[in-house]
Amino acid sequence: MKARTLLCGLALCTLGAVAQTEVSPYVPGATVEGVTYYLPRTALRLVVVAEKQVHTPGEFSKYADRYLRLSQINQEPYTKWSIKSIDMVPYGVPDPQKVYSIQLKKRTVAPLVGLTSEGILLSINTDGEEEPLPAVPKGNDAPKRLNPRDYMNQEILSAGSNAKIAELTAEEIYDIRDSRTALIKGEADNMPKDGAQLKLMLDQLTMQETALTQLFKGTVDTSTEVFTIELTPAEFTDRMVLFRFSEKLGVVDNDDLSGEPVYLSLKNMNTLPQPVVDEKAARKKGKMEEGVYYNVPERVAVSVFNASREFCKGEFPMGQFGHVEILSNVLFDKKTTTQVTFYPSNGAIKQLTDNGEEN
Repeated sequence: MKARTLLCGLALCTLGAVAQTEVSPYVPGATVEGVTYYLPRTALRLVVVAEKQVHTPGEFSKYADRYLRLSQINQEPYTKWSIKSIDMVPYGVPDPQKVYSIQLKKRTVAPLVGLTSEGILLSINTDGEEEPLPAVPKGNDAPKRLNPRDYMNQEILSAGSNAKIAELTAEEIYDIRDSRTALIKGEADNMPKDGAQLKLMLDQLTMQETALTQLFKGTVDTSTEVFTIELTPAEFTDRMVLFRFSEKLGVVDNDDLSGEPVYLSLKNMNTLPQPVVDEKAARKKGKMEEGVYYNVPERVAVSVFNASREFCKGEFPMGQFGHVEILSNVLFDKKTTTQVTFYPSNGAIKQLTDNGEEN
């Protein structure tokens, strides 16, 4: 998706003696003519996919060992949650501390400036691509259960007690298994004509056995749910509680001690040199104030983990942890057009083309 483009007054070339276009920190209500843009802070979107298992005991679970020799059958209901995955994606949000206005000066030439839908600087004199976040996956409901009574014969349905129904159901299960074995060995009275028909008959027998056996073994309904967490880090941390997760309840509030904490770690990679106070450089920079501000982001190592597992990790440039530099307006006063694109997730220069050369 291309970001919307705006016309604003950053001088691209000179027409005789023209005044330069001025870029300054934005003061609400003070900008008469101009376009305002933001530099971004880097936010994180975490998508948590959790699996939920709900066990329902079988109606005849207490007869499972007697009739089917099924031992260790759980006769109590339970719900069990587990985290299947956590995915992490960085994206840009407007930084209210880094908002600037490009003021239009008389007799200047206005270039194309691209902004994201939230007003973050995206491009100058070229088309920039806004980076859409990946679609959040949808959760999945548990598959529909088979109804055991749809596979019971008249003798089973007319039995007078649960014990008798359980006994006859177990006999039916054994008959189904014998029929399947006969088909596989080619010893059935009515053998199918081809492989497709054989598969159909075997699948039907398996479905019947599964439906009837669940009366003894019980059922486990498995579904997935998706939780989204969005945050904008403001400081580094070794162990911040991101959320809490309970095996019985799933995601719970951060103050709910029934859940185990899942932590977020943000580590400064120190990829940028420390700023040095230099009067000569400061005077030179002061002359560049009429230019385009951009971020020089710091790389940050991010990890999401709990006491036993690391779910995801990555390294991302983050605009709020770097510093701000300026592209001199001299670059945009030439007769040739300078083209610049920026990363909307962190505000750094993505590509700069001057006189047909990329930098």
